[in-house]
Amino acid sequence: PETGAYQFVSLGVDLGVGTLTLNRPDKLNAFTADMVAEGVAALEILVRHPEVRAILVTGAGQGFSAGADVAELRQVVERGDEDLGRRLVDGSRGMGILMRSAPQPIIAAINGVAAGAGANLALACDLRIASDAARIGQVFTRIGLHPDWGGTYYLTRLVGPSQAMELSLSGDLIDAREAWRIGMVNTVVESHHLADVARSWARQIAAAPPLAVRALKHAVYLSERSTLERMLDYELETQLACFKSDDAREGLDAFFAKRTPHFHGR
Repeated sequence: PETGAYQFVSLGVDLGVGTLTLNRPDKLNAFTADMVAEGVAALEILVRHPEVRAILVTGAGQGFSAGADVAELRQVVERGDEDLGRRLVDGSRGMGILMRSAPQPIIAAINGVAAGAGANLALACDLRIASDAARIGQVFTRIGLHPDWGGTYYLTRLVGPSQAMELSLSGDLIDAREAWRIGMVNTVVESHHLADVARSWARQIAAAPPLAVRALKHAVYLSERSTLERMLDYELETQLACFKSDDAREGLDAFFAKRTPHFHGR
C-alpha cells in the first residue's frame, strides 16, 4: 500500500516530500510491535519512491511518540515474552539503518512529547524541528530499563558523552528550548507554525540536486569515523562525479540565466 492502508501509521507524498505520520493519537503514538513493523514497511516505501526527495516524520494528535506501549512492556516483563520484547526493540534496527542509508534527508517534526523510543526515533532523523510544546527524554530508567532504539548512539553524538550520561541517568523530559540549547534539535518554532516550517524545510531539500544531497548526507556520517585525508579523497571522488552530472550543468545554466534550477538527479 502507498497511502492509507496501514493501521498505525499513514503515508503521503506531495511535491517531492514524503510524510510518515505515526497514527495512534489516543495513545500518544506509543509503539506496539505491530506498529514498529508497519513503520519500517511504510518508511521503506517512501525511501524507494522515485518522486520522494525529502522525508518528514511526525505524530498525529498531541504527541510525537511516548515510546513503547507500556501494556506491551508489562507483557514482556511479567510473562517473560522475549519474542515480543525482541520485536519491540530490534524492529527499530531496520528503521534506523534504513533512515541512515536513505538517499533522502529525513526531518523529524516533533509536535509534542517524544519519550524513550519516540525520542530516539526523532534523534535518528537527520534534522529535527521541535514545537515549543515538545518535551524530549530518555525515560527508560524510570521503569527499570536501558535505552534502546539507538539512543546510546545518536544522543552521544549529538550532545556529547557527559550530557548523554546525565540525560539517560536522570530519565528527565526536557523542554524544546533546552533540547535546542544542548544541540539535540536544530530549531524550535511555535506549535502552530511547526507543520508549515517543516514542510518548508522539506520542500527546500526536495528542490536541491539529489545526487549532491545524497553524497552530502553520506559524507556527514562517514566523517564521524574517518580521517581528514579520507574525507578529502571522498570529496574529490564525489565532486568529479557531480561535475559530470546533468544537475551540475543545469545548476550553472540556471545561475548564469538568473533563473531557478530544476534538478532531476542525473
